Amino acid sequence: MSYYKIENLEQYFKHYNKSIREPRKFWSKIASENFTWYQECEKVMEFDMSEAKIKWFVDAKVNIVKNCIDRHLARKGDKTAIIFEPNNPNEEAQHISYNDLYISVSKMSNVLREQGIKKGDRVCIYLPMIPELAISVLACARIGAIHSVVFAGFSASAVEARINDSACKMVITSDGGYRGEKTIDLKGIIDEALTNCPSVEKVLVAKRTNAEINMKEGRDQWLQPLVDEASDNSVAEIMDAEDPLFILYTSGSTGKPKGMVHTTAGYMVYTAYTFKNVFSYEENDVFWCTADIGWITGHSYILYGPLLNGATTVMFEGIPSYPDFSRFWEIIEKHKVTQFYTAPTAVRALAKEKLEYVLKFPLKSLKVIGSVGEPINEEAWHWYNDHVGGKRCPLVDTWWQTETGGILISALAFITPTKPTYASLPLPGIQPILMNEKRNEIEGNQIEGSLCIKFPWPGIARTIWGDHQRYKETYFTAFPGKYFTGDGALRDEVGYYRITGRVDDVVIVSGHNLGTAPIEDAINEHPAVAESAIVGFPHDVKGKALYGFVILKESGEYRDRTNLAKEINQHISDHIGPIAKLDKIQFVSGLPKTRSGKIMRRILRKIAEGDYSNFGDTSTLLNPEIVDEIKEGRL
Repeated sequence: MSYYKIENLEQYFKHYNKSIREPRKFWSKIASENFTWYQECEKVMEFDMSEAKIKWFVDAKVNIVKNCIDRHLARKGDKTAIIFEPNNPNEEAQHISYNDLYISVSKMSNVLREQGIKKGDRVCIYLPMIPELAISVLACARIGAIHSVVFAGFSASAVEARINDSACKMVITSDGGYRGEKTIDLKGIIDEALTNCPSVEKVLVAKRTNAEINMKEGRDQWLQPLVDEASDNSVAEIMDAEDPLFILYTSGSTGKPKGMVHTTAGYMVYTAYTFKNVFSYEENDVFWCTADIGWITGHSYILYGPLLNGATTVMFEGIPSYPDFSRFWEIIEKHKVTQFYTAPTAVRALAKEKLEYVLKFPLKSLKVIGSVGEPINEEAWHWYNDHVGGKRCPLVDTWWQTETGGILISALAFITPTKPTYASLPLPGIQPILMNEKRNEIEGNQIEGSLCIKFPWPGIARTIWGDHQRYKETYFTAFPGKYFTGDGALRDEVGYYRITGRVDDVVIVSGHNLGTAPIEDAINEHPAVAESAIVGFPHDVKGKALYGFVILKESGEYRDRTNLAKEINQHISDHIGPIAKLDKIQFVSGLPKTRSGKIMRRILRKIAEGDYSNFGDTSTLLNPEIVDEIKEGRL
């Protein structure tokens, strides 16, 4: 029996139980039967959770790009690997076949080698969502260079910090990028960043906007002429299973961003396996994840997961609101997308608009819809399920993190019964547990606690670049011997998990542990409310009280804010109980969000407390100007 594809619920439980009882045998079989190896492993895994040292497929030799591209060529060479959908709908989409991708990646890998990049060198990639981004990532992996993709929206100082932390030798960028109606000067941002990056020797520049830019002699070169001259014959580097594949920075609650290191073989096996099973991928499906490759979601479920399965994956350069709010639905219709994977932030933003934007497209090609990035609130879940999925597509609400490499808890499409706001059951190999404040595991169901994972899985990040001690302290010391996710979770009567938010978003009010996510769900169900965020602030009697930041749907429609605040509190009281009522409700025009759509709650906590001294790392904020606006309106 193959463990790679789960066909039904009975098989899920069989596979899951096998993966817990005999994890080495389970993952060994998946690895050996479904991937191409130069040398298979001597030992499936070894680990010491107390020291945060984990290895998978020990001493195996492999190249992930050979598995993403080369092995598909004989049977699927002419199949479309990547559909590139440009920002401008009037610009023609590109269909890049596996044969085309092989040639482009081979040429690019030869360019990198000719420019002095070798195995183990770090390459910063700062590109918009254009084919050169995917090709550059895969070319790095082909020659054993470690790619560090930085989202092409970060400031020069954020780029500089990431380049310097990992001592990148090269930067790959473009003259500019398109984002809706905006043109972004990416090369100008790189030039500013590189004024203080001594490790960078070369900058390769792709053409996208044809903007006039400065080219520094001896350092900067146009990419295309180099590609044109390069050979399309490139031998893939033989990599050790535990050789670093990439570094991806995730914002720390304080201090500098954390460079999470993912290694080659474990990440390969886990992303491929989770893509296949969570989304029930079948041959000839067209998969679209709307994330940017600058985030882990894009790494795992735009590039590596789909390509490892020989799938067709969509890369979209633009935004959901350009040229209007029907763009997502138009693209689904145009490319006959079968699996659609997006963030609750996008769903809520689109749900605020006229329903006609969705209804004018049949969306009959869709088979599966998915959610990623944060817990999806019930109102958004139903809107997405009803109007996009047509009440016929399973909605997989996936929970995972940059650090986990791939999805850990999710329904499996067409297999696991779904339940609104619940991520549902762990994937095979994942052993979630709930811990109390005394660091003891909480047994049974219908309980809430800190979500930990008690056994390693292949996709887990191995370290923080250059700082293993920080990795150990951040993830393995709060609950010794276990990986602490930083999230709280509720386990219901049948064992489904609901993520209740970051543990530091659990507020103890008058001795009651209140997760912010259910309160926000209740607020968001009020017809006037578009979105909300709850934090705790010091209270003389309660210890902590609740402070709500609330965005309204129509700014002019609800002028009586006092009555509206009372209605919102009544809504909370009705849904959760009077203990969860807010002491303060501040109406705001926006919330401080990272570019991946997550609310930076620590900033809101600081504002609620009246402490403006240090907001920590804010380099990932999409809208830094909102912070001052919220500060000025503080109650």
